[in-house]
Amino acid sequence: MKSLILLLLLFISAPFVQAQQYKSDWESIDSRPIPQWFEDAKFGIFIHWGLYSVPAWAPADADIGIYAKYAEWYWWRINEESKAGRLFRDYHDKMYGADFKYQDFAPMFKAQHWDPAQWASIFKDAGAKYVVLTSKHHEGFTLWPSEQSWNWNSVDIGPHRDLCGDLSTAVKDAGLHMGFYYSLYEWYNPLYKNNLEKYVDDHMIPQMKDLVTRYEPDILWTDGEWDHPSEKWKSTEFLAWLYNESPVKERVCVNDRWGSKTRGKHGGFFTTEYDLVHDGAGGEMEKAWEECRGIGTSFGYNQIEDLDNYQSSDALIDMLIEKVAGGGNLLLDVGPTSDGRIPVIQQQRLADIGSWLAVNGEAIYETRKWDGAKNNQTENIFFTRNDDYLYVHCTKFPTEPINLKGVKATAVSMLGYSGKISFKTSGNSTKIVVPQISPADNPGEFAWVFKVKL
Repeated sequence: MKSLILLLLLFISAPFVQAQQYKSDWESIDSRPIPQWFEDAKFGIFIHWGLYSVPAWAPADADIGIYAKYAEWYWWRINEESKAGRLFRDYHDKMYGADFKYQDFAPMFKAQHWDPAQWASIFKDAGAKYVVLTSKHHEGFTLWPSEQSWNWNSVDIGPHRDLCGDLSTAVKDAGLHMGFYYSLYEWYNPLYKNNLEKYVDDHMIPQMKDLVTRYEPDILWTDGEWDHPSEKWKSTEFLAWLYNESPVKERVCVNDRWGSKTRGKHGGFFTTEYDLVHDGAGGEMEKAWEECRGIGTSFGYNQIEDLDNYQSSDALIDMLIEKVAGGGNLLLDVGPTSDGRIPVIQQQRLADIGSWLAVNGEAIYETRKWDGAKNNQTENIFFTRNDDYLYVHCTKFPTEPINLKGVKATAVSMLGYSGKISFKTSGNSTKIVVPQISPADNPGEFAWVFKVKL
């Protein structure tokens, strides 16, 4: 009888013991494997939407550096003494008057044309597998009814709607993973300025826990960490709760923005932004990683961006291929208007990506970086692989045979093309003969993928 009781106690306590495996230190937190779904997904949509979507302005063509062209930094820039700050302030005074405060934009953020199901459909048709919404940017305005942001959230003022909740429901209903961006710091919050510890304990951590328990996201994407080390933000304490006790402890993914020296060093997946790790060089990383950037020069909607400021569909598809071939994901940003519309040019770019992925998605999703790529570096050719196949991505249509070193192929085809692909295997290498393709049987116009059975 005693043995039976002991076995029952062990059975009951087993989940609890397992749930307490991560301690509040980086060695323990970093030991948690990234959930496989994230590395399989490859392509996600970032959404920057907030009060900054009302003025929706930044000097897109000015020589002021990458970060100063972000429209979502509008409030900070109009108060900044710099070249960029003067441009923002001059525009603000001219358009709204010197006495117009940033807070006055809140009732103008109405989202009256917003349809979350339409957004989710656009993202799904684009081939995205996950979505990350700015639940709160550095302005501190939350897109959900946060108790810590009374009268400074989308339910109390402006749209009078739980934007996080409504989009989360629509995205999950579409079969996609839902995540939230969250800024650790707030530019002008008096509590943050005057009592950091109280801000962290009574404002920041309660907000993050509320987001997690209320909406159960698959990603928590933090930012605004650079003012203080992770110890001041109590990041490892929060992450221990997230990994041990939260309702999403098994599947949630986090990034690396948890303190002034954590990018590319600590956290879940590592991040680059417009190919930079903060102000350092970016590029491929050994750990799971993700490049984030806008379709244009800004994350938030910038109404003065024109065609020259936007990446072409061809360039965006090439970027997706390059990042995935390097072992990473691409988190591509859209900046909606304040009334809730995704600009048509952004929709068009997403539609083109989706059309390409409909044909070539198997060469992107659930693939990994190919170790043999280093010995086969060729301009405009990239590689991904899975257990059985090597995928050869040609971002320009090749005019010469493709020679693959270290590859013994048993079959070769081109995704979306029904014709036969000739190849020759000699020793431990394979030569692919590029077919003559006509407009009638061309599988696409942006990039072409050879599927090589190993």
